[in-house]
Amino acid sequence: MFTYLEELTVTEAEQVKKTIQALFRQTCILQVRYDPATLTPRDNPQYEICARHRNFISEYLEVLGYELLHDAQEHVFRLAGEHLPKEHLSLTDTVILLLVKLIYRERIMGEGLEAPLTTLKEIREYGRNTGLITEKLTQAQWRDALYLMRVHQIIDVPGAVRDVEDDTPIYIYSTVNLYVTAADINALIEEYKGEEENVETAEETFYTDTHQ
Repeated sequence: MFTYLEELTVTEAEQVKKTIQALFRQTCILQVRYDPATLTPRDNPQYEICARHRNFISEYLEVLGYELLHDAQEHVFRLAGEHLPKEHLSLTDTVILLLVKLIYRERIMGEGLEAPLTTLKEIREYGRNTGLITEKLTQAQWRDALYLMRVHQIIDVPGAVRDVEDDTPIYIYSTVNLYVTAADINALIEEYKGEEENVETAEETFYTDTHQ
């Protein structure tokens, strides 16, 4: 198998290795990344590497007990497998993910097909209006949730996560639908039921939204 890498140039072999590392680090690779500040699309070279060396990468991952999946509609390669480490989301992370999904759905389904952009200010407003956030979250809680979503290619922000302010544009990728399904959210809320008094309200709000 590794003779394949030896037949590549040193540069391309290194790109393949880095792409595999990226898959394990962020679990998916998008074809196009957007600059949230300018909405300028940029081709992702690692997606092209996945496409060009798909057979080798698939075989390599299969040996390790993983699978390389390609979603042609979403234009994303992603890593799958029962041995893949699972993120243990806090209740706060769960709620913020849910709010981001609801905002994305409203942007995509709304009139005019607005770009799926949001801000911390808007997420907080959604949280208050839906009853999902009933207390002031700390900067650390917001930062941890944003970092988690950025690592898994759910959102993108200009610059570093630590520099995100109330009105900083946050671009939401369609991958939010891959990670956050209605069933996932209901299961997460069920898991954390009892930790916060507002969890039952969160479940009812989400159920109503997804069945309209």
